[in-house]
Amino acid sequence: MFTGIIETLGIVKGIEREKENLHLTIQSDITNELKIDQSVAHNGVCLTVVAIDNDEYTVTAIKETLDKTNIGNLQVDDEVNLERAMKLGARLDGHIVQGHVDRTGICKNIEDAEGSAVFTFSYDFDGTNVTIEKGSITINGVSLTVVNSKKDEFSVAIIPYTFEHTTFKNFVIGSKVNLEFDVIGKYVARLTQLK
Repeated sequence: MFTGIIETLGIVKGIEREKENLHLTIQSDITNELKIDQSVAHNGVCLTVVAIDNDEYTVTAIKETLDKTNIGNLQVDDEVNLERAMKLGARLDGHIVQGHVDRTGICKNIEDAEGSAVFTFSYDFDGTNVTIEKGSITINGVSLTVVNSKKDEFSVAIIPYTFEHTTFKNFVIGSKVNLEFDVIGKYVARLTQLK
């Protein structure tokens, strides 16, 4: 379980394919605090630490993860948003994030908003993943508030701090992002479908 508050950025240092799996080696300033078998969110994708070597660690993504996220698009030297699992009893500064990406979206527009930036994303609507005005959404692991909610599109406003300290600074029109929709909204949508 995560909060969507990014702790730090990691740098992809190695990519190795093994059958349908992808092993990613990440350099990070939190590596010395990690343990084997620990969960870390990478651009919002919960992956397990399988090896540690000095300031680098390795995680493995399976085919299901590669099919539903943008993890397979990462290249050496790319930045990734990192968050360790939340501690029980700590403040929940973002919202409840599972680290289970629902689908990817595409950045459709980036607009300067006089001190902040408004990013608009579209996604393939299938009836199960919805946004609501002022609801929560996770984009590449970042907990954000939805504005301009539409059936298959929404926007978020990004303050300068978030822009500089996450991968939002690397987004361009056409960037593919990981989307995790609000867990409560997903349950409500599913219950509605079952009626």
